[in-house]
Order: sequence, then C-alpha cells, then structure tokens
Amino acid sequence: MELNEKLRILGDAAKYDAACTSSGTDRKGSRGSMGSAHASGICHSFAGDGRCISLLKVLLSNACAYDCAYCVNRRSNDVPRASFTPRELADLTMQFYRRNYIEGLFLSSGVIGTPDNTCEKMIAVLRILREEYRFRGYIHAKAIPGADPILIRHLGLLADRMSVNIEMPSSASLTRLAPNKTKKAILAPMGYMSQRIEENSRDLVRYRHAPKFAPAGQSTQMIIGASPETDYHILKLSEGLYRRYGLKRVFFSAYVPVVPHPLLPGADTPPPLWREHRLYQADWLLRFYGFDADELLDEEHAALHPYLDPKCHWALRHSDLFPLEVNRASHEELLRVPGIGAKSAWRILQARRACPLSWDALEKIGVVMKRAQYFLLCRGKKKPGMETKRSTLLAAMMSERERKRYLLESGELQQLSLFAPENTNFLSARRELESLPLPL
Repeated sequence: MELNEKLRILGDAAKYDAACTSSGTDRKGSRGSMGSAHASGICHSFAGDGRCISLLKVLLSNACAYDCAYCVNRRSNDVPRASFTPRELADLTMQFYRRNYIEGLFLSSGVIGTPDNTCEKMIAVLRILREEYRFRGYIHAKAIPGADPILIRHLGLLADRMSVNIEMPSSASLTRLAPNKTKKAILAPMGYMSQRIEENSRDLVRYRHAPKFAPAGQSTQMIIGASPETDYHILKLSEGLYRRYGLKRVFFSAYVPVVPHPLLPGADTPPPLWREHRLYQADWLLRFYGFDADELLDEEHAALHPYLDPKCHWALRHSDLFPLEVNRASHEELLRVPGIGAKSAWRILQARRACPLSWDALEKIGVVMKRAQYFLLCRGKKKPGMETKRSTLLAAMMSERERKRYLLESGELQQLSLFAPENTNFLSARRELESLPLPL
C-alpha cells in the first residue's frame, strides 16, 4: 500500500480521539536539533473546543485485536486496514514538519496483537524522532492499557504528554461495550504515570539534567451518550480523576453512531453536542473556579440544564447568597458570580485596593455586566436602570444561540401543531426556569 493511502486511512481513523490540546511544556532546540515546544501552545490555531489543530494526528495502525462496540476500528468492523512501520511514520512526521504543516505529533494506535507489541512499536517511532532526527517538538503519545510498566516508562520519557482513555464512565458500561478492556487495566497505567510525573519535581532538585517523564502531564477521554450514565456521575468521575491522578484535562467526546450495534444508539440519533458543551463548562468550574461536583448536580438533579450554563444555573438555584457587595466580597465569592471570570476576579481584588469600585469601573475591568449586574451591589446599591423582569433576567443568562433554541422549542418562533409530540426534556427544563427564585 502506498504511503499516501496509509495516511488517508490512519488519519481518518484517528479523528474521533479528542484527547489532545496545547503542549503545556517548554523546550528550546539546541544547535543541530530540530524544532521546539512552547508552554503557551505549540501552534497558532485551535479548534472551537480548545483542541490543537496543527498536530499530525494519526494512528500507527488500525488493525486492532479488540472488538469495542463503539469504535470504528474494532476487529469485527469491515473497514480498510493499514499500518505504518516506525520508520515510515517518523519520516512522514519530519517531512510534514519541514514543510511547516505541523508543529508536533499525536500518536495513538489500535492494539497490534498485544499491548506490549503495540507499545514497543510506538517507542520505536519516538526513538527515531528524538534520537536520530533530534526532533524537539511536541509529542503526545497514548498509553496502551495492559502494557508493561517498563514500556510505559520508556514511552513517557520520550513524549511530552501521555494519555490513556477511560472510554466509558462506568465499569459496567465498559464491560458491556468493550469486553477486551477492564477498569483495572485502564487505571493501572494512569496511576503509574501519575507517580512518575510526581517524581519529576523531586528528582530534578537533586539531578538537574535528569530526563522528565511526560513533563506536560497526562489526560484522558470518555465517550458521552453511548451509555446511560448521568451528567452527575460523569462529573463525579472527572472530579475523582483530577484529585487522585492529577490529570491535566478530562476530554468529553459526544458519541457519533458511525457503526450499527444493538447495544448503542441508532444511526439516526444525533450526537449529544450540547451535552458535551455543558460538561466542558462544568469541568472548567471544577478546575478553575473552586466548585465541587456535588454543588453543581445531585442525585435528584442529575442532568445539566440545556438552556443555562452550569454557573448561571447554580447562581439562580442559590439566589439567597446574592447580591454580593463587590467591594467586600472574597475571591472565592467573586468567582461564583455569573459574568465574572478568573481574570476579572483577580483584577477586582487589585483595583479595589486603591479605591471603591463603581459600575463603570467593573465594566472596564472586563466583567460581563449583562449577567453580573443581577448578582452584585456596588457601594451598597443596585445598578441604576437595571431591568428586573424575570424574562429579561433569564434571557441575560442565556447565550444568543441558547435563547433562540429556547424560543424555537417553546413554540414562539414556529407554528404549533395539535398532533406534535411533547418534548419532555424541554418541558421539564422550562418548568424549572419558571420556578427558580431570582436574586432581585
């Protein structure tokens, strides 16, 4: 098979893996070496969900020995198969880099025979790049569940970031949809990588030139919508992964029904993209805003709201905590106000040291007043001329796109039919909106 045909097949086979992002590591090239990596991101362009789009994202092989129901590359699926040799993939990466097509490599693979055999071939690719071509750019490598820890260690010493996909949000769904994988086989390399990453800071104090294991950390990915787990279950799992394994990022991938299977949603089922978007928003609150999963959802309210982002929904459900005096509120309290982000909260703390802040000052600082005005007091007073109608406040909490969808599904932008089935998800979400207490 020609190299271009292999690239077409294996590049297309890798497109469903979302667990890649900017580098998070600094490395300058030295004389005689090729490339570099930067902590602020290895490329100049990112996809809308934050994924880096200038990596060569490819599989080493899609000839997988496993038969995971949700995977397009599963053993029983009738698709063209191809495999790179380590030399072919290393040469291809360098050719693309020299042409300025890419600034790094994202390498994953189907299981070629056994996990150890697959991991050895991936190590061979990275060794050619790092030792023979002296490539110093960014490399993200996938750890293969079930591979020997010694092989995982060699792979981590050659890569900048590593990841192992947890795939399903529960062990029951994993057993049902991926019979060749187990929860233990996935969490074992995740725990091993976490320990090796922690050793970086300790060992480098004594040995300044000691090689780092995956200096940009590790990440994981789980598929959303292929199994019945709730948003609450998924957020609790993400929170546990961050705390136990120190992950840099948990990626969520809306399930796309690419192959028919009786245990999976039908081919006419649309991917739950809005749910994926809400989970990313909630994940951001867990990582940077000090929220816990139990604050955002619970067993009774186990789904994220379709029309309100998690922060606005939490604020409206806890209206008794507002309004806050912006000149006296703590940093933790400011972070929980809709319309105030991490940067604007820090700017408020810095600016109010000089003098009490006014409404105009908040707007100049970068606070989104469209939302924040309903939850703040400035010098003990509400914002002059603030509209206090429930419909106006709820509209301010939604983005333009969410508001249009809300109006469309409520029937205000279309002709209603007596025979149209009721959208129960919309009805329950609308009833909740109408019953939420407001901080006015």
